[in-house]
Amino acid sequence: MAAWKDRRILDLLAIEQPLLLAPMAGAGLAPLAIAVAKAGGLGAIPCSSLPVEKATAEVVAFRDAVDGPINLNFFAHRPEAPTAEANARWLEKLAPYFEEFGVDPSDLPPAGGRAPFDEAMCTMVESLRPEVVSFHFGLPEEPLLARVKATGAVVLSSATTVAEGRWLAERGCDAVIAQGYEAGGHRGNFLTDDMATQPGTMALVPQLVDALHVPVIAAGAISDGRGMAAALCLGASAVQVGTAFLLAEEATTVTVHRQALREARDDNTAITNVLTGRPARGVLNRVMRELGPLTGDALPFPLAGGPLAPLRKVAEARGLGDFQPLWAGQSAALARDGSATAITIDIVEVAARLLRI
Repeated sequence: MAAWKDRRILDLLAIEQPLLLAPMAGAGLAPLAIAVAKAGGLGAIPCSSLPVEKATAEVVAFRDAVDGPINLNFFAHRPEAPTAEANARWLEKLAPYFEEFGVDPSDLPPAGGRAPFDEAMCTMVESLRPEVVSFHFGLPEEPLLARVKATGAVVLSSATTVAEGRWLAERGCDAVIAQGYEAGGHRGNFLTDDMATQPGTMALVPQLVDALHVPVIAAGAISDGRGMAAALCLGASAVQVGTAFLLAEEATTVTVHRQALREARDDNTAITNVLTGRPARGVLNRVMRELGPLTGDALPFPLAGGPLAPLRKVAEARGLGDFQPLWAGQSAALARDGSATAITIDIVEVAARLLRI
């Protein structure tokens, strides 16, 4: 076992290796969390995309399989109600696709599916008492956050700038996840919407380390031991890894997403808001190219994705990811098949060897 010099995250989270599984909606449930935990890392369940009953069942499955801490992740966004004009404008943009794929725009499903942290989720946390609770898009309102902290859970959240990191630390985060621009999935930004000025992981990590008194966890395009070693050299106390696990046996990544990952390159992912209404990085697909990648016409998060759901269903049945979120970081080409336990062990062992630990 590597003798890691910086033990702040290891001791804070009660884990053996300084590697956290990124909570990934649609790809990461209990089996993936269990596999990473068995290798000494921190498993995670993406609760904002799950009903309370399903999230609870995933935690129970995790507890039955492994003796270790679990991270329950939630979104902390503030929902926005679009105007009738905005709704009409977005449906007009999608109209050619509805016609092409035979979708009736008068019979669209209700939008949503990604709820912010609320009373019901907080009650679940109080009941399940996870060792770690993490947030994306800032933090929930103070009364809810206070209740989470009262359970004894370690609180984490993502920062995409130094200003966001300071904001989180000032409000009681026990550690801050430095999410670089390279990262796959939704950006955690909450103090800025300007994607043009977002720093990359290797620029953000050392600046956050210098600015904060709490440990920093590096995230964004860290898919192997080389990336982990580099992040730790820059002062991160641990890394959070997501894309590297999307092809793992235990991941629930759908077929068209796996296919896109196998065709990923350094230059074919992009930040887009057309799939959900918030900036997120994924492998380029048809709707991203034709309507974005970024557009002012997309409905606010998560409403933009509602009208895309039937298009996604039809296209996916044809083996196409044209309307599917194909979330992936810029290092997606480094993702590999195999068990998540083996992937975790390999990342950690290579990093330890490079750092001569």
